[in-house]
Amino acid sequence: MSDEQVTLIVFSGELDRALAAFNLANTAASMGMDVTMFFTFWGLTVVEKGGGARGDKGLLQWMMSLVNRGGAGRLKLSRMNMLGAGKGAMKSLMKKYRMPSLQEMIALAAEQGVRFVACTTSMALMGLAEKDFIDEVGEFAGAATYLGLASKGNVNLFI
Repeated sequence: MSDEQVTLIVFSGELDRALAAFNLANTAASMGMDVTMFFTFWGLTVVEKGGGARGDKGLLQWMMSLVNRGGAGRLKLSRMNMLGAGKGAMKSLMKKYRMPSLQEMIALAAEQGVRFVACTTSMALMGLAEKDFIDEVGEFAGAATYLGLASKGNVNLFI
């Protein structure tokens, strides 16, 4: 366990912001820092398995899941998405400059021991269950858990 701890609240479910969060998480982990990523609200979509609407939700949760299908491969850009053309251009540039994809960054973070925590309060609001998340998500907890970690953190970021 390192003396230096980094926590990141991943609130956004947009590709460019998720890339920034994982870039910081991977860099900090490679520097020997302990890193925890706390996924909440729309940030949960980054670590969802995806697949869209499921029948085991309330009506409002089911309707939200129709437009917010989740999964790292489905995220849009926060700006200049242009019906997906901007996302395609971003991915093309990333490939050209040999940058890892979001899915590769997620795998690298897990390999480096980054902790993935999904917010249980946001999960309840959105009708999500533990089974809806990728295997890298190893913990499910509320805001009090995050605040406990952040109170000991050297670097705490909100993305």
